[in-house]
Amino acid sequence: MAELIKSICNEEGDMGNAFVYSCYFEKAFGYEQFVSEHIVFFQIAGETHISHQKGILILKEGQMAIAHRNQLAKAFKYPAKDKEYSSVSVVLHADRLKRYAMENHMATDKRYTGDFNIPLQSNVFLEGYFKSLLPYVEQSAAVSRPMEIVKVNEIVTLLLENHPELKTFLFDFSEPFKIDLEKFMLENYQYNVPLENFSKLTGRSLASFKRDFEKIFQSSPRKWLKEKRLSEAYELIMKKQQKPADFYLDLGFENLSHFYTSFKEKFGVTPANIISK
Repeated sequence: MAELIKSICNEEGDMGNAFVYSCYFEKAFGYEQFVSEHIVFFQIAGETHISHQKGILILKEGQMAIAHRNQLAKAFKYPAKDKEYSSVSVVLHADRLKRYAMENHMATDKRYTGDFNIPLQSNVFLEGYFKSLLPYVEQSAAVSRPMEIVKVNEIVTLLLENHPELKTFLFDFSEPFKIDLEKFMLENYQYNVPLENFSKLTGRSLASFKRDFEKIFQSSPRKWLKEKRLSEAYELIMKKQQKPADFYLDLGFENLSHFYTSFKEKFGVTPANIISK
């Protein structure tokens, strides 16, 4: 069965989808993403493995975590023994957090410097909150904007009550500052995200990112990314005898068909021809 994702979207569009319920059966599923807003996860069944820039965070049944905005991550979802996977998430949009901070005098001028992906100790209040979200995703069409705001404010309040150390995490609204572009790209080329996301994370406008990139790498970003990923793939096949199905997602290719086509265009042979030699 294909993955089922339900979400609630308000009419004004200033906060986007606040609640996301993900459920599917039988097969493991992976995807890549740019985390643009804070997200609170609660694992209902199965496991979610979040691969980020500093390691891997594994969420098992009944566990929860929070992810910081403005980061690259890959989430891999694995069904439980009964072949079911399900999780529910709350997206904490910066606009809503700014309003909450203003209304509750919670503003902070400190920049958050801690971990961007934090497992959280759950309790009956937090577990009860996530269970209370299920009617909202099941009847999403009937959820009004005021109802959505109440539930978002509720989880923020619960987080602060149970994990007060998250104050700076939640209310740091600063944007990424300019960093070493070469070092960043060499460490993160395997993330398949739009160039706009790379430019934002390196503290640049898109035009500035492209200009600096070409000065450093003597190539356009798109061409360099494709070449870098294919060169890495060639090494994995030749030296480690790995199969494309085992690594194509890790290197940022959208699907196997996309990988095979790109590989043959560059090297003139298929991965199978190399492995069989």
